[in-house]
Amino acid sequence: MKRVTHSTWASILGVLYLGLMVNMLVAAASLPLVVLLLTTDPMVSWPLLAVAAPVAGPAFAAAFATFRAHADGEPSVIGTYVAAWKRVFVKALAIAAAATAVLVVLLVDVRMLSDTALSVVIVPVLLVLSVATVATALVALVALSEVPGARLREILRASLYLAVRRWVFTLVSLVVIAMQVALFTQTPAFALGLTAAPALYVAWANARYILRPVLGTPEIATA
Repeated sequence: MKRVTHSTWASILGVLYLGLMVNMLVAAASLPLVVLLLTTDPMVSWPLLAVAAPVAGPAFAAAFATFRAHADGEPSVIGTYVAAWKRVFVKALAIAAAATAVLVVLLVDVRMLSDTALSVVIVPVLLVLSVATVATALVALVALSEVPGARLREILRASLYLAVRRWVFTLVSLVVIAMQVALFTQTPAFALGLTAAPALYVAWANARYILRPVLGTPEIATA
């Protein structure tokens, strides 16, 4: 009984440590974006935010890789995160930069067309494309964390297709991320210090399920 109790407490403490450290590491890796969000008005500083936003790509992908390593029994969090961040940095940055660029174009178009006669038809389409862009980028970062040697084109193609096909899981992830963003606008310290890792974990778990038909296949696993 004592062994079971000790093992249970060790598991709980391990999960708590994982969450707290991932929160800290994600915040540190996304520091330029975090500083801008905390010190500026997003409605005014959005061009700077668009420039800084891609740094979140490697930060999130490294967190996803750390979750996978922890699930496989790897006790080190900091070392795993840093190694994963270095390994996926270039491709994750490219995914996030591409998604940010597409979002900027789509949302600027939404703003420009919202007061026109075409808004009823075009704006909903642009908003759907914006959601699809975010979903694809999120699933693609998880795919990259699972198979860092994969080609970006194959990652993005599979991520878009499967994010739409398994839209229920995608929707859950997006709702959780949206709740995290809303919480950040109200209590940034709480969002960064406590809830970021759980939100990312939900997104990671859902995306891994979404990607299950292709993970390990030649299209995703070969460089």
